[in-house]
Amino acid sequence: MADSIDVLATLKLVYGIYVFLALSLIAWFGYRITKPKGDDAGAKPAVFWTYVVILTLVGTGLHFLTYAKVPWVPIDLKRANIEPATVFDITYEDHQMHFSSMPMQVGCGDYVVFNAISNDLTYGFGIFRADHTLVAQMQVVPQSRNDLMWQFGKNGTYYVRSTEYSGPKGARMIAKDAIVVTGCDQDDVHAAAIGGQP
Repeated sequence: MADSIDVLATLKLVYGIYVFLALSLIAWFGYRITKPKGDDAGAKPAVFWTYVVILTLVGTGLHFLTYAKVPWVPIDLKRANIEPATVFDITYEDHQMHFSSMPMQVGCGDYVVFNAISNDLTYGFGIFRADHTLVAQMQVVPQSRNDLMWQFGKNGTYYVRSTEYSGPKGARMIAKDAIVVTGCDQDDVHAAAIGGQP
């Protein structure tokens, strides 16, 4: 499974190039409409519209080529046929998180479900590495089903925090060393080491 950090690095590069091309189109269009009348130097409208079509095809093509590389997409597409190894229950109330087990022990490659219930406000469930990069997250809405299925492919210790604004107290909703993943061949160098900080 692709790591969210690797996917983000690739997407930054690809979309950076795409945005540069799109901005060049806007700049060219602005230049064309501000030229004095009768000045026909430069590319013709047919070239402009060809450029627009190419940008559209490349933009939509990027989504089709990368959708399976985004870590949560394959899980969501196959979810109906996946039996999770473990379901962890998390209850939110009065700006506190209560976990069914702490830390949540996860085996490498196991599908796990984080089942979150809010009894009052809208909160968030975010899994973070020690360097504060996001692994996965979901919104936790009261009176609704809120569950996230995930599969970890690297050893590490992760912390959980609320990722939605729920008032000033929400900023303190952090559970350190909440998820411990073991049994993988590789360590997540951005997560805390098993049993302590990196």
